[in-house]
Amino acid sequence: MPKLKPGTIHPTLEEDASIQRGIAADPDAMEFGEADAKRAKRMGRPRLDAPKVPVTIRYDQDVIDAFRATGDGWQTRMNAALREWLRDHEAA
Repeated sequence: MPKLKPGTIHPTLEEDASIQRGIAADPDAMEFGEADAKRAKRMGRPRLDAPKVPVTIRYDQDVIDAFRATGDGWQTRMNAALREWLRDHEAA
């Protein structure tokens, strides 16, 4: 179970019971059952067939500065430059 943020307050048993009574009395509150869970869609981006791999690598400062100077998306452009180099220097 993930850690909660500092200052998170849990309701007491009495408060929780009051909340549950309020939910039960609300005609607009719907039960979210197993069938609903099966129909639910995942949030966020779809999973990639070939996700990127996080690595730690060291480059010369001037190389990093040059790519960063191109603005947002510099890592994508660096990836494209490396991919282009691989295409041009394919092993025979």
